[in-house]
Amino acid sequence: MMKSKVAVIPCREYDMECLVQGVSCGLSLIGGLGQILQPEEMVLLKPNLVRTSGREKAVVTDPAVMEALIRILREHGCSRISCGDSCGFGTTEGTAKESGLLKVLKQYNVPILDFHEAQKVDTRDGKSLMIARDVMACDALISVSKMKTHALERITGAIKNQYGCISGIHKKLGHTQYPNAESFARMLIELNQIVSPRLYICDGITAMEGNGPTSGDPIDMGVLLISKDPIALDTVFCHLVYLDPALVPTNVYGETMGLGTRREENIEILTPDGEITVKELQKRYGNKKFRVDRKKVRTKGALDLLGVLDLFRKRPYIIEERCRKCGICVESCPVEQKAIHFENGRNHPPVYDYRKCIRCFCCQEMCPHKAIQVKGRP
Repeated sequence: MMKSKVAVIPCREYDMECLVQGVSCGLSLIGGLGQILQPEEMVLLKPNLVRTSGREKAVVTDPAVMEALIRILREHGCSRISCGDSCGFGTTEGTAKESGLLKVLKQYNVPILDFHEAQKVDTRDGKSLMIARDVMACDALISVSKMKTHALERITGAIKNQYGCISGIHKKLGHTQYPNAESFARMLIELNQIVSPRLYICDGITAMEGNGPTSGDPIDMGVLLISKDPIALDTVFCHLVYLDPALVPTNVYGETMGLGTRREENIEILTPDGEITVKELQKRYGNKKFRVDRKKVRTKGALDLLGVLDLFRKRPYIIEERCRKCGICVESCPVEQKAIHFENGRNHPPVYDYRKCIRCFCCQEMCPHKAIQVKGRP
């Protein structure tokens, strides 16, 4: 069996020379850009632009990583490059402007796409996905994700980044179709198989720990991860933060559904100094103190049938002193009857009806004020 290659490139800062050299080195280690795409192809870059945020908060893919990749693609002869995402809140252009990405795109004459128009694609479970037409029309999709924690799937890296290929409001509605970590993960795997990115790059120079994917804390990890196998890439991400890859649903289903591998023995971890083991990876670049959910999932049994364990399931909570009463959390809730609402007017924080809450954590993800946390009930 041929092993999946994951390049781990040390890069402590967003220095352009370091980034261009690092991305070029990583591409060379996994086989070279020439094996991935041809210069005449129409290339679409898919960064993580989940919502408006400054680059220093580690919410979005850093614009310097995008610039380095665009420069390398131009040197390869690629002239048909575009960039797009479907943001969770706000506009794609506004989010790109806030992070500094829009300035980069204009400098290199790369158009930014908002993914408003959708194409319906049927899935194996009898449902459908509304995927952006721009994604379906491109020749080569390149996923450029951000290394972050995630309330539902534990981490968001290579695999989760493609949820931004779902067009507009359909992203929110998708959470009602796939309301738990397992069903959502299976959908993400099939989505990746449909849009089939040629290349996955993960920006882990400054990552996010804690209350991710938008309300956590920036932390220096100092690495770029590059691979053609998103499951292998996310597995290496897990090893870097001392998280068992088997606890991440997208890793588990990604392997069983044939997208990639999470098995240590089937992954080559490549650095500029040569191949290294997982132990060497952790010793050089890992962080044991990285704040991520490492708790094992309870197995189902009699208590589940009685509904007792529902009391202990993770759920979103509002930190009242941080809440600005902006209502973004209410707008973001995909449940038709709203699991969160203003019960006592806009002068008071909204409240949850946990009987309606599907634990998709869209409210926590979209809150711009770090006022919502996800945790088990005390």
